[in-house]
Amino acid sequence: MTEREIDQALVERAQKGDKQAFEQLVGKYQRKLGRLLSRFIRDHAEVEDVAQEAFIKAYRALPTFRGESAFYTWLYRIGINTAKNHLVAKGRRAPTSTEFDTDEAESFEDAEHLHDINTPERLLQSKQIGQTVNAAMEALPEELRNAIVLREIEGLSYEEIAVEMNCPIGTVRSRIFRAREAVAEKLRPLLDTAPDHRW
Repeated sequence: MTEREIDQALVERAQKGDKQAFEQLVGKYQRKLGRLLSRFIRDHAEVEDVAQEAFIKAYRALPTFRGESAFYTWLYRIGINTAKNHLVAKGRRAPTSTEFDTDEAESFEDAEHLHDINTPERLLQSKQIGQTVNAAMEALPEELRNAIVLREIEGLSYEEIAVEMNCPIGTVRSRIFRAREAVAEKLRPLLDTAPDHRW
């Protein structure tokens, strides 16, 4: 059985009132959902609260789950919406909307030269790079941040992200490209790279 089929079987059992089946799904995805939410919410206790709220909403909405998408895809959407509502309620970062298309999204290469050679200078630089990347991610508009998180952290394909974000694949490519550009722009002073260098 594939992961999706296993999840679907657990969902069907949970829909028939088997609470243990839903608990298995919670156990399976709790950490993954927490990691995702921690990209939007910095406070660990708040992340736990929002994750718990998302699972409660998922449990209540379970009768409406038809298996058209993977369970985690469905849960992911509930988690993102719950996080968004939480941030708005707290008066933080209201969602912003930005759209345009470009096919240049694949031109980002991983910065191989960043691998640690554990000198104090390199370790300090790595720490600064990490902080800079986090700050750059935090400053991104919501759609760009969601797209880059799904790609780089969750490891989803462009097709899966298009489904998750309910938008055309060209928009996904555009968002990921622009998110990478924004992060690269912040890293340039640290890495001493030319303005036209693309990661």
